[in-house]
Amino acid sequence: MAFSKTTEQSSHHDHLEQMSIEELLTRINSEDKTVPMAIEKSLPQIERLAEVVTEKLKKGGRLFYMGSGTSGRLGIVDASECPPTFGVPHGLVVGLIAGGDGAIRKAVEFAEDSVHQGWKDLQAYDISEKDIVIGIAASGTTPYVISALEKCNEQKITTGCITCNEGSPLASIAMHPVVVVVGPEFVTGSTRMKAGTAQKLVLNMISTAAMIQLGKIKGNKMVDMQLSNFKLVDRGTRMIMDELEVKEDEASFLLNKHGSVRKAVDAYRNERN
Repeated sequence: MAFSKTTEQSSHHDHLEQMSIEELLTRINSEDKTVPMAIEKSLPQIERLAEVVTEKLKKGGRLFYMGSGTSGRLGIVDASECPPTFGVPHGLVVGLIAGGDGAIRKAVEFAEDSVHQGWKDLQAYDISEKDIVIGIAASGTTPYVISALEKCNEQKITTGCITCNEGSPLASIAMHPVVVVVGPEFVTGSTRMKAGTAQKLVLNMISTAAMIQLGKIKGNKMVDMQLSNFKLVDRGTRMIMDELEVKEDEASFLLNKHGSVRKAVDAYRNERN
């Protein structure tokens, strides 16, 4: 059967310019509600990919995301949030986008069409068999991503993908594909909408599950988070108060002294044993 992009099919809604804002928002919301149900159908695929990511990270490997446009930006967002949220080093999770960092803010024409740059971008990080590379492309046809994953496969580097089209070239190439079919977009072809939402949710699931498995969460708390602003310092103080049943001034002192919730709690308990 010939490959057909559902992400490019015509919207179920027409004459959008004639709708009121209320009707537009209601209809967009109705479409958005279908995304979690589409993801639910792909949970076994997501589970397997998350397991492989966890295995690689536990053995000292790194996680790479790569994509173009919205897909590339979403990978960068997830990668950039791992250090402050989970206290892992920068470079453990890396986001790459076609066109380089400048493409994060402004689209770089035809960058996604390169069949060589993706692998070059990975080589700049001394990519190896210890690592895993996840290609992100709603269409499943982005040359920048596909060619990079092909090269990874040749070099025996583990690959995964997140795409929104069944039977796409990308899904056929990735060792561990995740395919979330969200159907036509509200605005025809605008994959920054449902497809982007689906990709974001899947990325959240993979990285969060992996970090929990790596021991970066205790109970349900971010005990290794970086104290990079007053909000997080206050959160950390309250976490220590709850965990150790101490007053705010003592919790604040412990947090300032040890620099993280985990270290503060461990030091407090060790001193009393």
